[in-house]
Amino acid sequence: MVIFIFALFSSSPLSAQTGSKTSKKDLENKKSKLNDEIKEINTMINETKANKKSSLGALVNINMKIELRQELINTINSEIAELNKQIKQNEFRNDNLKASLIKLKSDYSKMILHAQRNQDTYNKLLFIFSADNFNQAYVRLKYMQQYNEFRKKQAIEIVNTQSELLKNLNELRSQKHEKNVLLGNEQDEKELLNSEKVEHEQVLTSLQQKEKELKQELEKKKQDAIALQVAIKKLIAEEIKRKAEEAAKQAMADAAAKKAKLDAEKKAKKDKKGNIKTTEPKENKAEAIVDVKPEKKENLFMPELTAEAEALSDDFENNRGKLPWPVAKGLICEPYGEHEHPLIKGFMVVNNGVEMCVTKGTQARAIFAGEVTGITIAPNGSKLVIVRHGEYLSVYTNLSDVLVKTGQKIAVKQAIGTIMFNEDDAKASMNFQIWKGQRTMDPSGWLFSR
Repeated sequence: MVIFIFALFSSSPLSAQTGSKTSKKDLENKKSKLNDEIKEINTMINETKANKKSSLGALVNINMKIELRQELINTINSEIAELNKQIKQNEFRNDNLKASLIKLKSDYSKMILHAQRNQDTYNKLLFIFSADNFNQAYVRLKYMQQYNEFRKKQAIEIVNTQSELLKNLNELRSQKHEKNVLLGNEQDEKELLNSEKVEHEQVLTSLQQKEKELKQELEKKKQDAIALQVAIKKLIAEEIKRKAEEAAKQAMADAAAKKAKLDAEKKAKKDKKGNIKTTEPKENKAEAIVDVKPEKKENLFMPELTAEAEALSDDFENNRGKLPWPVAKGLICEPYGEHEHPLIKGFMVVNNGVEMCVTKGTQARAIFAGEVTGITIAPNGSKLVIVRHGEYLSVYTNLSDVLVKTGQKIAVKQAIGTIMFNEDDAKASMNFQIWKGQRTMDPSGWLFSR
């Protein structure tokens, strides 16, 4: 008998490969983001070249571009490595599909050969009626039917495997083409990186020739930065004191109103002869006296928040890491805290916020809903704006013009002013800060990751 046929059911093509599509998509998104940032820096560099070719601003921009270009090359390399992995998997799958197709065709040809030998109707009937009993005849009939069905399935399986093999080959060709494109892109980026490094060395050499003037310029900027922080701290302290005084006045007014109410109640309780029916407890009087006292001096630096301000603080805090950037487009060109100057070895810089480099004409915008509590002129002649969000404050410096007023309620992403373009540095940048009371915080931890 042809029992061997049932063994053919074990022949089936491999399941479709599921590549790491998420990883590939992440790499593509990162590459796109880096390209956008490089375009932004190119715009800044073009603005710089129109003013000064050898300046700190130019060098900072070139440094940023070199770092981003290197990161872009690393991302392309990661894409190539991912493609190599997928190509290897597809090649392995391709070999298995070919082997499976060969076996399917071989088994199918054996079935066809067997069918041709037994295609005579008389032989089929003889095979059925030569059974020893009715049950055996029935089984042989069902076998013949299943055999025919299996032949059809095997034919379909061959067609499907051929189709899958063709699809896999096309995908393999596409991946290899994509790899060649990426290798070409990598080479182009490396050439651009080399030219940018040459430009960096030229600007750096030019600046090193006037190192004395450069250090004097940096020292002046450092003093300006210190003066700016003093001005900001003074504004915040004055604003906190004003809030505390308002709270103390309100407390005194509330206490006076309470005392007047108590006096009115006493007067109402007097009988016609002027006798008091009930005596008020002495502690009420004492309570009234205590309420009239202003808050203790140490509380002037952290006034009690109103319910509205407390809700705003909680909302602000709950959005940590999700707040929008204070500029629609821009790059952090100097981090928060104390660090060595990126260009001058040993020259330490203290930054109470983050320096954001932007293109000329960029507007600063509010990172959250709040109230404008301070606008003043900075030591370098620019303007700065402070916005309160409950117990938190956001500070926007180096503005050439301001579009809001003190006491104004503003919405998230509302324009605050235009960031100044510094002719000496040949760059536009804003020092953005976040404070909680009189303590600075790292803004990069509050803004959403781009």
